[in-house]
Amino acid sequence: MVYRPFDLTGKVALVTGGNSGIGLGMARACAEAGADVAIWGTNAAKNAAAREHLADTGRRILTVECDVGDEAAVEASFERTLNELGRVDGCFANAGIGGGRATPFAEYSTETWRRVLRVNLDGAMFTFRAATRHMMARGGGGLLAGTASLAAIEGAARNEHYAATKGGLVSMIRSLSVELARYGIRANAILPGWIETDMTANSIANEKFSGNVMPRIPMRRWGKGADFGGIAVYLMSDAASYHTGDSFVIDGGYSLF
Repeated sequence: MVYRPFDLTGKVALVTGGNSGIGLGMARACAEAGADVAIWGTNAAKNAAAREHLADTGRRILTVECDVGDEAAVEASFERTLNELGRVDGCFANAGIGGGRATPFAEYSTETWRRVLRVNLDGAMFTFRAATRHMMARGGGGLLAGTASLAAIEGAARNEHYAATKGGLVSMIRSLSVELARYGIRANAILPGWIETDMTANSIANEKFSGNVMPRIPMRRWGKGADFGGIAVYLMSDAASYHTGDSFVIDGGYSLF
């Protein structure tokens, strides 16, 4: 007998912010495991590039321009996803933005605070809500997975807005895991460490920053989007059918050292 629970054939994965970085790594792995994939992103050019990148998987790949902080846009994008792919079995709320230039908390503007919460926390809520309604109505369960951050569990000085969204996301997911378990819907959080993405490009390129951070990463390298493919496939698969309410730290050992 061959162990096949990681086969995602017949399933559909939705990945917000899936046109680059961690999201694209998740989308790629899910497609290679047999799933059809919907990618939501705000940048049309990056969406097209992601679709081309996944073309060799042979799966159906849908890309949708969507600002997850816009409630109406999320509802319309989810409806389009269902119309074209038929269902959503795994919903990865991965879209997010950084806090911008590090600013002392006492100097925060209300606009800056709300801009980050709008995408990172409101956007995840709108996305999860649409997926939950669909999964409950369809029956058969499903997965909600949110990309949080080590900022959810460590002290992220001058980054309180970003930390608040990621800590809030982890708490939301824990609550969802309890409420939705009766419907067979699982909810889990993923906490990346320092990963090479568009969001972290400036920091990683900074010689002083790299010199301070890299020695604290036991794996001695920056993470890559592809490092998140395995956890995405696992969480969507039958192998994770009893795994819910968890937080997966994927950081090369950074938080331990």
